[in-house]
Formats: sequence, C-alpha cells, structure tokens
Amino acid sequence: QVQFVESGGGLVQPGGSLRLSCAASGSIFSDGYMAWYRQGSGNQRELVARISTGGTINYADPVRGRFTISRDNAKRTVYLQMNSLKPEDTAVYYCNRFPPTSWGQGTQVTVSS
Repeated sequence: QVQFVESGGGLVQPGGSLRLSCAASGSIFSDGYMAWYRQGSGNQRELVARISTGGTINYADPVRGRFTISRDNAKRTVYLQMNSLKPEDTAVYYCNRFPPTSWGQGTQVTVSS
C-alpha cells in the first residue's frame, strides 16, 4: 500500500514562501500523475496542482503563477514551491496520486500577519 508523508508547512506572513515536500512509499512513481491538494477550514478538498511522470503540469486557477510543482522520481518525492502566499492559501496540504488513493496526514500551511 502506498503511503505519503508531507512536510514543510508552517506559519508564514502574506507574500512569503514555503516549500512543501512529499515522500511516497511503494511504487507510486512508476507511472501516472502525482498531485497536491488542499483543504481549508469548512471547505472541500481541492486539487492544487498535478504533474505526470513525463512532466506535464496543470495548476488550479487560484495558484497559477505563484506555485510550482515538481517531482524527483529517483527519490520518490514531490515538491510544491509556494510563493506570494495569501491568507486564502491557508489550508492543510496533501499529496496523493491523481486520481487520489489513500490519504496521508497532510501538512498545515497558515498565512497570516
């Protein structure tokens, strides 16, 4: 069974940056998309960005131009570089396959002054 361990979250001021990492166990990187999702308080979980094995990338409109997803297949790790953070980016961030399978615990990102 594939497991995901997210890290890198924290408290940051508006306009700041964070880099999230996700280590995946199992054969998750053999094929298919990896993705980052987020769930803010009172909101449904939403897709933030996804990246294919070959490097095809898609972003949700609210983060396009500010966030960058990348992956290191040899390390079985996915990254999310988040710049120009806004209070509305506050959420628990999760990585998973796309479509998703079982969820990890996520990492909390809080953007506040």
